[in-house]
Amino acid sequence: MQVQKHDGSVVVERCVLAVRPFARMKGLLGRRALEPGEGILLRPAGSIHMFFMRFAIDAIFCDNDLVVVDVARDLRPWRMAARRGAKQVIELAAGAAAGVRAGDRLSLATIAE
Repeated sequence: MQVQKHDGSVVVERCVLAVRPFARMKGLLGRRALEPGEGILLRPAGSIHMFFMRFAIDAIFCDNDLVVVDVARDLRPWRMAARRGAKQVIELAAGAAAGVRAGDRLSLATIAE
């Protein structure tokens, strides 16, 4: 999937959707890094943890309609983050959420292989 802002600009090129409990629990654990343009959407999720992680990320907290509630930037390993009203979280490589702000409306789009 691809995540875009309402204006059509791309937030993340390749986003994996994690909706099952095990997929959400595993998240990015065991990975050494996220490549540029790569991310994961955790649904449902209002909080995340960075326990046992090896790298920093940006986390975009969204409501049910993919409206950005807040962005946690450069979230380091062994930290936690949560936002009131968040129902979904998009995890990206640190710095990848630079153009995303609270109030932005995001959308998911399938990409042709």
